[in-house]
Amino acid sequence: MSLVPVLGDDAMSMEALAVIDDIRSTRKTDFVNNFWRVLANDPAALKRTWESLREVMGPGTIDPLTKELIYVAVSIANNCEYCIRSHTAAARARGMSEAQLMELQSVVAMASETNRLAIGLQVPVDDVFKGAPPAAAFSDD
Repeated sequence: MSLVPVLGDDAMSMEALAVIDDIRSTRKTDFVNNFWRVLANDPAALKRTWESLREVMGPGTIDPLTKELIYVAVSIANNCEYCIRSHTAAARARGMSEAQLMELQSVVAMASETNRLAIGLQVPVDDVFKGAPPAAAFSDD
């Protein structure tokens, strides 16, 4: 259960409703999820978060599906069920296959395991990784 109400349009301030309308317009849908409806309790936070998300997840040098996959991976690492589910749905809508989802899960799990090993063992960072590394440092040979 949310710590604050999940607001319907009729319970929102005019400031919050303006942001909700922008979400609908930008996404070309009438559906506005609970994340935004909870943030509507604080119109300034809602606006700030929406503007940042719209910019970061908008057009750029990384394609939309890859951005969603990154979002899912970080959400898994942060144990955010809401974001895992909402961004998995978004990734599927952008063409993610079940095989890609399973591979992503494997990569996240492996990164988590090796991160814990490196942290626990206090492995010193190689000098080659601290600057612009030569391509040979990343060869599969």
